[in-house]
Amino acid sequence: MVQSVLGRLILGYRPLWSRARKLAGIQLYVHSDASAMVDTAHLLRTLQELWTASSPPVLLSPQNHQLLCDMLDNAPRGAPWIEVRDRWLSDSTLFARVKAAHQRGLKLVWRGELGRLPEPEVAQCFDNSLLSLRPEDAVAALKPPPVRTGGSPAQPPRAANPLLAGQMYENIESRALMEQCLDHAGALALAGWPAEDVLYSLRHQPQQPSHAVIFRLMKAIDAEQSLETFEDILGQDPILAYRFMVYTNSAALGLRTGIDSLRRGLVMMGYGSIGRWLSDQLPHASNDPNMQPVRESMVMRARLMAQLLDAGIENDLRREIYLCGLLSQLDELLGEPLGAILRRLPLSERIYDATVLRTGPYAGGLQMAAALETDDASAIRHLCETHEMDREEVNRALLRVLSDLDVDRK
Repeated sequence: MVQSVLGRLILGYRPLWSRARKLAGIQLYVHSDASAMVDTAHLLRTLQELWTASSPPVLLSPQNHQLLCDMLDNAPRGAPWIEVRDRWLSDSTLFARVKAAHQRGLKLVWRGELGRLPEPEVAQCFDNSLLSLRPEDAVAALKPPPVRTGGSPAQPPRAANPLLAGQMYENIESRALMEQCLDHAGALALAGWPAEDVLYSLRHQPQQPSHAVIFRLMKAIDAEQSLETFEDILGQDPILAYRFMVYTNSAALGLRTGIDSLRRGLVMMGYGSIGRWLSDQLPHASNDPNMQPVRESMVMRARLMAQLLDAGIENDLRREIYLCGLLSQLDELLGEPLGAILRRLPLSERIYDATVLRTGPYAGGLQMAAALETDDASAIRHLCETHEMDREEVNRALLRVLSDLDVDRK
């Protein structure tokens, strides 16, 4: 049964970002209890059934030795990429499985340090690699090329940049190193994003909403598309959504009752007023591509939270849950305490309780959505027990959200 395979696993995820700062794929962490027998073939069929042509490519990251062996033995040709950790390859039995899986046509990814690349016999079994950098590799990658002038003596030769083109990199915490990997070394993708350093580099200027999102919403309004479309686009940028709600609740509009949702604000303002407000936002909007993964990650958390807490609830509550997830990291963007930010809006106390006090009916969903962004199986297991969440339903919610993400394959 599908129930049994998803009920026996703990899943987590990490986005893979392309050079264009767009979603390139998803790294799916797969954990199982040590004593549990897992039908990995059924897991792969489940993924195949849920995924569509526009869904993101998947890199499967089995988190224990037995799961990896099962995947290598049972995955059919055409299955998602499968990660193999370098330290596990010292097991000759597992390496034999790797060779057999490669010969069967599986796409395998070697995961390890750039400074300890595999020998040719091992490397030929892999189609790509997920590389981490040692401190000395990072220093060498960031070292600028020597400046030569006509009359100066010859500079000592610079050590070659160690970064390899066409590979994936992980645990890149610096904006400068991220740009080296993606823009100069031709990396295929980055697993995770140095959001903290990107935001720190922009700390001297107020964060602005995305130019692309504003422009897309303006075009939708000009085309007189549906209210649902407006709400969906507006909900793709946390800062734009927040500013919209601040504006709709401002004295300038003079509305008699507080606006506590994006949809209500859209209804109360009307197309013309929204269009004029957006035109005012556009000249100051952000075109920084490095902010795109930061925003998209926050939207993913909101979507996941709404899916986790969706048990046939009414639409207004579903929108409230989504807004709770979307605004839950505004403090990182605005550099203010989250409680002070949210108190400016007449939001439901449920949103404040979940995001600031970590209590109330939405707290479990928000904490779980954040935990699923990691490979911390113990934290996810603890949240399932604490908030009485069914493991299968959590996994199913995660896979639904991930399969619905769009990837530009141009």
